[in-house]
Amino acid sequence: MQPFVLASDRVRLSVPTSRDVDAVAAICADPAIAEWTTVPAPYTRADAEGFVTGAVADGWAAETAFTWAVREPGESDGPVLGMVGMTQEGPADAERVGELGYWAAPDARGRGLTTEAARLVVDWALDPEGLGLVRAHWSAFVGNWASRRVAWKLGFRHEGTLRRWGVQRGVRRDSWVGSLLPDDPREPVEPWPAEAP
Repeated sequence: MQPFVLASDRVRLSVPTSRDVDAVAAICADPAIAEWTTVPAPYTRADAEGFVTGAVADGWAAETAFTWAVREPGESDGPVLGMVGMTQEGPADAERVGELGYWAAPDARGRGLTTEAARLVVDWALDPEGLGLVRAHWSAFVGNWASRRVAWKLGFRHEGTLRRWGVQRGVRRDSWVGSLLPDDPREPVEPWPAEAP
């Protein structure tokens, strides 16, 4: 599949390119990104280059992972404000599911941009005319309240905490999980249960 743009009046999603390598390297060196994601730590320019020219390009070519850089609306090559993607799972001849993932640059946090970007990706992925997934799921390491808030705003249903579910740089961590089906409302339908710290 050829990469394409998703856009709204608040964000523009376009595939990261080699021009974005330095920005990705700087953002992913942020301690919060290292704490809550599985990116290498410390994160180097070589890691960013491998991500942009390898993982992103390979995912689109194989139609297994669709990754976009979050930018200001109307700016096809504007600064990277974050990253959002959907990884598709399952054989091509079966009903497939996908996993939503995202991160935001420090100066883009708290502005609703990640929620808006993730909504565009989820809507496309669950649309029969888009990717046609039968289920989208989300997970975050326990304690990642920012990620949890985005998933809740998108209408994901809280499915619980899985002990030692996620792996981060060789260490298993407890994770929150949730899911969204094509016919689910794309807005919060219930408060998620409070989690003990």
